[in-house]
Amino acid sequence: MTDPATTDPLALHLRDHIAEARWFGGKGRDWRLTSVRRVGELPGAPDGGRVAVEIAELQYDDGPGEVELYQLPLVSYPEAHERLAHAFVGEWDDDLGHVFVYDALHDRESMALYLRAFAAAEDRAPAQHGLAFHRVGDHELDIEAHSTLFPGEQSNSSVAFGEDAMLKVFRKVTPGINPDIAIHRVLTESGSDHVAALYGWVDLVDDSAEGDTVQLAMLQQFLRTASDGWELALSSVRNLFTEADLHADEVGGDFAGEAARLGTALAEVHTTLAEQFPVETLDARAVARLGSAMHGRLDDALDVVPALAEHEAALRATFDRLAALESVQVQQVHGDLHLGQTLRTVKGWKFLDFEGEPAKPLAERMRPDSPWRDVAGMLRSFDYAPRVVALTSMTAEPGGEAEQQAYRAAEWADRNRSAFLAAYVEGRTLTDEEDALLQAYVADKAVYEAVYETRNRPGWEGIPLDALGRITHGAPHDGGSRA
Repeated sequence: MTDPATTDPLALHLRDHIAEARWFGGKGRDWRLTSVRRVGELPGAPDGGRVAVEIAELQYDDGPGEVELYQLPLVSYPEAHERLAHAFVGEWDDDLGHVFVYDALHDRESMALYLRAFAAAEDRAPAQHGLAFHRVGDHELDIEAHSTLFPGEQSNSSVAFGEDAMLKVFRKVTPGINPDIAIHRVLTESGSDHVAALYGWVDLVDDSAEGDTVQLAMLQQFLRTASDGWELALSSVRNLFTEADLHADEVGGDFAGEAARLGTALAEVHTTLAEQFPVETLDARAVARLGSAMHGRLDDALDVVPALAEHEAALRATFDRLAALESVQVQQVHGDLHLGQTLRTVKGWKFLDFEGEPAKPLAERMRPDSPWRDVAGMLRSFDYAPRVVALTSMTAEPGGEAEQQAYRAAEWADRNRSAFLAAYVEGRTLTDEEDALLQAYVADKAVYEAVYETRNRPGWEGIPLDALGRITHGAPHDGGSRA
């Protein structure tokens, strides 16, 4: 197929815009822009302009048939706007005449149209074609609130409306139901206190996709005063490191109470999800495939991280133990849980971003999985926090202070993993099956981390490798023990 970016002014500018965007996931790969489609316009565009949603389709040259769709909300004005110079996409002639085009998410006038569309929407059946705005609940939106785009996001774009609401725009979109919307809706309508309430979402009913709905964005409660869980954990570790003679349970910033409350919150979310979504039982053959997939990821990882060979035998035994289970119960879970996906509010812990791992296909992210995957992700996050602080703040030479910080890091991680896990299971002892699942998921996660750090942050490779050393040697409370 001919690349329209070579002839169409819109496509030519959009290709450059996509290539430079933080949210574009194909950096470093060769790709072609194969089409650009306008799928909807928002009524009431300001200053005689137009606010439209474009869907760009691109194909990678190194993956035959691999196609991705990206959403581009754009505002076109008949004259240049200096206030939007930082969001400039390009200028060209179209049916409006000569237009100056900007990323609409940076434009308060454009975003006001989104908010008004939500305010006018009802929770009803989607339109037969085009954009459909839906509402959840009866929260009265502040349609006069100014919008502010959050900087630095990697895969999506979020816009706050004053202190009232936040719009998350999915940049990479796929036909089908987005788990972030589906799970937030269920938890909101079930009265869960552990998510930011869903206020609404935007669908595209796309005839060209054989009638499949493409979910474009979600509007939810803005937790303005909330504290990031990862940052709270790092602050606790720093408090510990500044105290020369105190243990983790003695410092003012002890995090174990919060870790326990987080474990209780996750257990409650898992219970609600099991009540609202189908729960399935994997038979022995399916469980064996689950273990085989872990072996396969280890095979691939050994090519990238040779140091994993030291732990290979123990890791394979861990995966074999899971694969030997007669059955495993699976349900809807978060799928990519860590401290960075949590917020602490005055009303307790909230969980964010139920999309699952962004790199996985949408169908796979909606697939039921074991709740122990989420538990394992949190346990690994508790291991990361103190070691990241030690790596980024420690200036001492080996020995002395450096060894003391390493000891304290291990102490903090062990204390908070134990508190979280004990609260999650309400203090009971894990069954043999639960222990096998948790050990396998923790080990599988650490293998993934080893590959990621080797490729992206070689200086941090020791964090998952050290953890694997403890896991494979049966260290207590490293994710494979019983509460």
